Amino acid sequence: MSQLNPYEKFLDGRPLDVILAATPDAIAEYLEAIGAHRASVPPAPGKWSAAEIVCHLADCEIVFAFRLRQTLAEDNPTIQPFDQDKWALQYPGIPAAAPLETFSVLRKWNSLLILSVMPAAAGRTVTHPERGTMTFQTLVETMAGHDLNHLVQLRHIAELHA
Repeated sequence: MSQLNPYEKFLDGRPLDVILAATPDAIAEYLEAIGAHRASVPPAPGKWSAAEIVCHLADCEIVFAFRLRQTLAEDNPTIQPFDQDKWALQYPGIPAAAPLETFSVLRKWNSLLILSVMPAAAGRTVTHPERGTMTFQTLVETMAGHDLNHLVQLRHIAELHA
C-alpha cells in the first residue's frame, strides 16, 4: 500500500471516474437499506453511524475540491491536513439526507473538473505534510479509494439491518 494513498488497497481495478461517479448512488442505496430511523445509530461503540459516515464524505468532498483546484492553480502547493475526528464532533444528530445531497452535488462538480483536465494534469505535484509529494492522479486515486473504504462500512451497516 502506498504511503501517499492510504486507501489504495480499496481500489478494485475499475476506472477511477466510474468509481467516483457511482458513489453517490451507492450511498443512497445503502441508506435506503439501512432506513432513516437507523442511519443515526452507530454499528458499535466508538464507530460512526451511517449518517456520520455520509457527513464525513461530504466534508471530505469539500476538502478534495479545494485540493484538486489548488493543485491545478499553483506550482507544487502544500495542502492542509485536517483532523477528521475533530470535524466529526459536529456530526451527531445530522440526518443523512443533507450531507448526501451536498456530497452528490460536489462530486458532480469535482468529476467535471477531473474529466476536463485529465490526463494532462495527472502529473501535477502537490505536497501533503504527512504523506509527502504526490500527484493530481494520486489525489483522484485517494478520492476513489476513500469512497470504497466508506462504502464497505455502509454495506456492513446495511447488512446488520438486513
